[in-house]
Amino acid sequence: MAELKSKLDRRALVRSGGAVALGAFLFRSSAFTSDPAARAAPSARAAAPGAQAGKVAARAAPDPAEFPVNRGLLERARQAMETHASSLRRRDRIALIDFSEASSERRMHLLDLEAGQATQLLVSHGSGSDPAHTGFVQSFSNAVGSNASSRGAYVTSNYYVGKHGRSQRLSGLDATNDNALQRAIVLHSAWYANPDMLRTHGMLGRSQGCFAVGEKELDDVFAFLGEGRMIYADRA
Repeated sequence: MAELKSKLDRRALVRSGGAVALGAFLFRSSAFTSDPAARAAPSARAAAPGAQAGKVAARAAPDPAEFPVNRGLLERARQAMETHASSLRRRDRIALIDFSEASSERRMHLLDLEAGQATQLLVSHGSGSDPAHTGFVQSFSNAVGSNASSRGAYVTSNYYVGKHGRSQRLSGLDATNDNALQRAIVLHSAWYANPDMLRTHGMLGRSQGCFAVGEKELDDVFAFLGEGRMIYADRA
């Protein structure tokens, strides 16, 4: 009888440990997103047959502080995600653009908040934000006709084919970028945002305020963001 009780006690302890691990995972995830749907929906890895709860929790509970981005800028993006939660269809991934960096730097950060993975890409800024073409954003503007980059949170919208080929419309969510649709500020690819520009010019070319990425990278960006996710652009 004593041996049976000992086995039952050990089983109860294992169950308790699993519950603590799961609770820690949910707490850490909610530190970056409070979206009930995102927390309630298990990840593909968590749902894999035969997966052990403890190990899945350890893989799927990334610490946002470990992302290779400026801490202050990341915190502002997190706050923007909370502020604009009702405008975002999905909150598992974001694109964070650090306009403190030169256009020669991979300053577009694609952050997978669930997997804890980050990818860095080159991205252009507007000519109106850098009239002398120094490679750095000097100022922001939300004015129609400014050809400048705007700071703030955007939500990705529908795709279309325009003068820059395949493109994606963006809606500005803040007072600093709410003219984005009227200004046709979109996500597209461009030859002047290709990496070989750095070898020949030391910096990327400039857009008219749009987020232009390399021609070979557009598919990856579209696949990562989809529709209804946030892009946050600002200086640290």
